[in-house]
Amino acid sequence: MKERIKILLLGKGGRESALARKILESPRTERLYMAPAAIEGAEAVAVDPLNFQGVADAVEKLEIDMVVPVGAAPIVAGITDWLEETGVKVIAPSEACARLEGSKEFAKEFMADNAIPTARFMTVTSDTLEEGLSFLDSLRPPYVLKADGLAMGKGVLIINSLADAKDTLTDMIEGMFDEASETVLIEEYIDGRECTVTLAVDGEDWLMLPVAHDYKRNLSGNIGPNTPGMGSVSPVSFVDADFMDKVKKRVIRPTLRGLKEAQLDYRGFLYLGLMELDGEPVLVEYNVRLGDPETQAILPRIKGDFVDILEGIADRTVGLKKIQFYPIACAAVVLTAEGFPGTVRRGDIVTGILEAEAEGCKVYPGQLSYDDNGKIYTDGGRVLTVTATAPTMAEAAAKATSGASAIVFDGAYFRDDIGRDVEEDAAI
Repeated sequence: MKERIKILLLGKGGRESALARKILESPRTERLYMAPAAIEGAEAVAVDPLNFQGVADAVEKLEIDMVVPVGAAPIVAGITDWLEETGVKVIAPSEACARLEGSKEFAKEFMADNAIPTARFMTVTSDTLEEGLSFLDSLRPPYVLKADGLAMGKGVLIINSLADAKDTLTDMIEGMFDEASETVLIEEYIDGRECTVTLAVDGEDWLMLPVAHDYKRNLSGNIGPNTPGMGSVSPVSFVDADFMDKVKKRVIRPTLRGLKEAQLDYRGFLYLGLMELDGEPVLVEYNVRLGDPETQAILPRIKGDFVDILEGIADRTVGLKKIQFYPIACAAVVLTAEGFPGTVRRGDIVTGILEAEAEGCKVYPGQLSYDDNGKIYTDGGRVLTVTATAPTMAEAAAKATSGASAIVFDGAYFRDDIGRDVEEDAAI
């Protein structure tokens, strides 16, 4: 067997918990550390992922072999470049590559330069606000406004009224999301079916993880404000071989070719947020990391040693790896705290996790805290994710929803329609 390794995972949330459990399954994992908090089986390191020197000190002290930054913020801020001199393997792209997520303007210009199908758009600053207001006049509702920089998953607004869209554009330029909205992207709304394609990329070759679909709207029935994600499913019923051939030809290959031509050595996970419109793929966005909550629905479907794939990214050996999927459906339901996606209440006692697990669900801790007596409390917006697998999506969705119902805390909310709008797919 290959040498066992010590891994440091950076981040806290349901996605991080799912990835941590997958890493702990690997016989290659000697020890897993997590910062700033750990799940059972891992060891916590009290360092902020954005404290790069603190992370570097932990790498040296704990003799870490591999660092896996999970959230966008440290990746976009350049943690890979910072840690490069330590010799540790870092599973994330460089700061230059991370502009694909860190700047929506850069991403859209990259798509245009490489003839990747995407929605019509315009970037707006304080100097071009009047032109931006006029561009809104040329569009049909609803209107999509995106803060150019990272805004904690809250920088994408979909607005039905033209007057409200103009007022919101002005507010964004004037600092609604601080520096993140100094530049705003106005984008034509595309009314299609969403899916997420995630790639493991080593600079030359790539592997595709299971395709997923996430639910952004806050309320059941796909209404309410946009959120970072209320749930996800995998596989996706409308994604067939013909559609994926088009994705490879029109999105994946031009993206990787464009990166190479721009001398951007991309190594890490690359998330493609896609729309299917009349059978054709349209790229909405790039993310430079695993999605949340897509990861919670993707990882349970992957067979084998996921650490082997992580090493393939670092060692440029992805082309030698094989990836297989379990022929099952997976549904992931996110439970949120009172006030989400706005200002949330914290400190409510959480019960019922063991009951949900007794029903055969996996419960991935998200924004939780613990006291010395073992009590669990809410500590943020997306409190935890309940995931279930089954032979069909209908069964997986029912199981995950039942598991979510078993978990109790004041103000708890979850969408009860995750996976229930998905047609069954014989391609599972």
